[in-house]
Amino acid sequence: MQPDSKPQSRVPVSVLDLAAIIENSTPADTFRNTLDLAQHAEKWGFTRYWLAEHHNMASIASSATAVLIGHVAGGTSTIRVGSGGIMLPNHAPLVVAEQFGTLASLYPGRIDLGLGRAPGTDPLTARALRRDTVGAATEFPQQVQELQTYLSADNAANKVRAVPGEGLDIPIWLLGSSTYSAQLAGFLGLPFAFASHFAPTHLHAALELYRSSFRPSAHLATPYAAACVNVIAADTDERAEYLATSFHQFALNIIRGTSRPLQPPVATMSGLWHELEEEAVSQMMTYSFIGGPATVQRQLQYFLQATQVDELLAVSHIYDHEARLRSYEVLKTVSSW
Repeated sequence: MQPDSKPQSRVPVSVLDLAAIIENSTPADTFRNTLDLAQHAEKWGFTRYWLAEHHNMASIASSATAVLIGHVAGGTSTIRVGSGGIMLPNHAPLVVAEQFGTLASLYPGRIDLGLGRAPGTDPLTARALRRDTVGAATEFPQQVQELQTYLSADNAANKVRAVPGEGLDIPIWLLGSSTYSAQLAGFLGLPFAFASHFAPTHLHAALELYRSSFRPSAHLATPYAAACVNVIAADTDERAEYLATSFHQFALNIIRGTSRPLQPPVATMSGLWHELEEEAVSQMMTYSFIGGPATVQRQLQYFLQATQVDELLAVSHIYDHEARLRSYEVLKTVSSW
């Protein structure tokens, strides 16, 4: 199935939710907020709502990604829901085919399957997840093709079958933060999404390689590329900059290799990081659009002109749930150019 075609007047905008756990709250609170955001995103006309697999992180509750996708799909009715992504080396392809076959059977025409080749965690946890980590990442192309086989109608004659899953039209995306998955997505004729929200370095090279290596397939006739960016929008630039201090603390914890729930905003980051840490966060979060409506619209338009991506995915690390809802509402308003 080909992703939604880009309208001439605008680029589709979607949500990536990392299901952040905020300070002094529980994962149950996070899941309630996730569903509430998804319901608002559906009402505002966002194209899809994706959840990402991460493990052993005190700030992220989306470890059982397929379960959470079912929760969101069950509480909405029209918006596409999927993974951004499932870290395929952590799972047997047959299990993924069965899980997403179940989701697609429950919510037909609404489920996306985005696949990544990173573990989504630290090396120790990766070993606990995979047990045998030898060749886990290098076997990614074979794992993708094995998964495609299980989901194909042609697999009906084989001894190992995905039931449910076999023969269902579940769009598979490849996700990446480097050029590796970009080239593979092009070779297989699949849509591609780049994680520029935390890995900006190879964005342009990956997009160029994906487009140049693309081969039409039964799934997709022409290249379709999405990019994920950080968006913190508010009614004023000053309000957005204040809210963004929670995001800066989140990024700082990544730089330091620490894991804490999402912290409340602060008046200033001065004293919370040193100069080299500030520079590292700034580089890591290059594609972060923070400000009031006019500022965010101008930044996004420049990004779209520079990248020519077919779709935007936006992630917003904002402590206050109502402020996060407002950020996505502003985003949808300013992106309807």
